[in-house]
Amino acid sequence: MTFSPNNIKKVELHVHLDTCLSFHYIKQVCPGITQDDFTRIFIAPSKCGDLAHFLRKVAPQIEILQTRAAIAQAVEDLFKQLAADNVIYAEIRFAPLLHLEMGLRSEEVVETVVAAMQRASLRYNIDANLLLCTLRHFNRAGSEQTANLVLDFLGRGVVGLDLAADEARFPLDNHIHAFQKIREAGGGVIAHAGEARGAESIDETLTRLQVSRIGHGVRCIEDPRVIERLRDENILLEICPSCNVVCDVFDTLESHPINDLKEMGIRLNVNTDARTVANTTLNNEYQLLHETFGWTEADFYRCNEHALEASFIDHETRQRLMRRLTA
Repeated sequence: MTFSPNNIKKVELHVHLDTCLSFHYIKQVCPGITQDDFTRIFIAPSKCGDLAHFLRKVAPQIEILQTRAAIAQAVEDLFKQLAADNVIYAEIRFAPLLHLEMGLRSEEVVETVVAAMQRASLRYNIDANLLLCTLRHFNRAGSEQTANLVLDFLGRGVVGLDLAADEARFPLDNHIHAFQKIREAGGGVIAHAGEARGAESIDETLTRLQVSRIGHGVRCIEDPRVIERLRDENILLEICPSCNVVCDVFDTLESHPINDLKEMGIRLNVNTDARTVANTTLNNEYQLLHETFGWTEADFYRCNEHALEASFIDHETRQRLMRRLTA
């Protein structure tokens, strides 16, 4: 039987709104832009020197997303991409404090994204929620401000707090209290770890932030004790294979540990992370894993089942989405 990734209903838990502007979207904003210009400005080379090099390709997208109209249209643009990938549930993330350069207040930014997300969710029949990101280089006040936004919108489209950006250069210290506030309020907490640093970063993040999911986490493969901890605590890894290769976490997809982690019983799901910057789609990620490791529809189903189990949704919604997944 021919493998067709688009036939598989999918769950995407790790996708950044401000890294996914399509050529169609950019063409509307900058009518004179060519495909070559788009590639040069917005898409990372096939191999970046490190995560910081990769993140420099995000900055031009953030520069565009500074008005209500631009932000709302970006949400619509992302939902079109999710629909093309046959996604039935997504948790979309972004850092509200990066979108204040033209006078928007952080509350207005979140309101805009939530409203656009809820409209697009109905239009495309894709359930979705929002995660707000604090960033490694933020000071404590910035992290607290982001956490307060999560609290303000919790239950109104926002479901949790994420810690993103350059883990290699910035410690966790400024973010511990913000994560504690969200946990105590019943919100979800996630952090990027084990991407720009090794397995010790995952261990530290689990201990100090008490997250239930890890963004990436792929360098757990370096330490059997961390792998054992992930298994024991039922931590889900949000794995983004192509981004890991582009960021030179691993040299090639063939050397990526995602298949080994699956075989070890680690709970994981497959994501794009930064669709434009990594020049990928979720269908593409599935096709690559099928071709490289022989993953079948059953393998992907299990990943999506794990994603729904680890997602920040209520029991009734989870059961309804499980039925859609198996339909």
